[in-house]
Amino acid sequence: MARPDRAPAFGDAPAPNGPATPPDWYSHRLNRLAYYRLASATASALPRPFRLALARALGRLLARAVPAERRAVRSNLARVLAGAPPRVLDARVAETFANFGAFFADLLTLNRRPGADLRAYVASDDGEPHLDAALAAGRGVVLLTAHLGNWEFAGRLLGARSGRTAHVVLSAEQDRAVERYLRLDSPQLRFVTRHRATSTLGLLAALRRAEVVAMQADRPTGGRGDAIVPFFGEPAAFPLGPFVLARAAGAAVVPAFCAMTSGGRYRLEVDPAIWVKPGEELAALGTVVAALERVIGAYPTQWFNFFDAWSPAGVRA
Repeated sequence: MARPDRAPAFGDAPAPNGPATPPDWYSHRLNRLAYYRLASATASALPRPFRLALARALGRLLARAVPAERRAVRSNLARVLAGAPPRVLDARVAETFANFGAFFADLLTLNRRPGADLRAYVASDDGEPHLDAALAAGRGVVLLTAHLGNWEFAGRLLGARSGRTAHVVLSAEQDRAVERYLRLDSPQLRFVTRHRATSTLGLLAALRRAEVVAMQADRPTGGRGDAIVPFFGEPAAFPLGPFVLARAAGAAVVPAFCAMTSGGRYRLEVDPAIWVKPGEELAALGTVVAALERVIGAYPTQWFNFFDAWSPAGVRA
């Protein structure tokens, strides 16, 4: 199972009552290169409709084998789908794991294709001119997404659309061989693994060259760079780093999301650019969290957080 990403902190920011060190979101015994190669070989041997169907079935089976993650997903969905009866929540939990299986199959196959080839798998898009307008300003773009749908697909596709080098920020994999296998650089795509705080200096330089930096917005760092804001009516921690980085570079923040439609193709949603002024980082975060609520509300079973998103300190390593 792939280890999710988290956005880095940048500079000083309010700290929540969270863990003293950044959470190790998903160190898992299945996160080994041999399993990835086996899954990739199996998926590649099947036509996409069949491999998605198989992956969904395996995802439902996986849900039975990981009770802690299943409980966490149910807890999250209970907040998102406030008032839903138990039988509905149980069905949505199973659907979440099925969807995760499908996206994992695409991660190992479809996502490895060149960005220009991915357009054929887009059913519809809404708002891509917002990205074009932000790029036209010539000051760089922080492309901000979430662990919803196929976020890596969106990063590759929109990075290719920009015509500029895109730097995708990731956490280090538990198995570095997995990291090398999944993260294949190309002339216009660079994967940035955050091993130390100074790695953000390279991102700042990239933005000042009018390039694109793709980051996640829905998981706190667990350190000084987090802020508490309302999320589905309850306080939750989110990273301020992307907004501090954008303000320092004079770059735009562009929220973008990529969800799968019923036909197995993808829908892209790109929001208007946010230009972060000094002292307005928290307000910009609030705008993005509102966008997260909208998209997660529309696609609740495509939001892949396998821990309590309102209490990240309790995540199991």
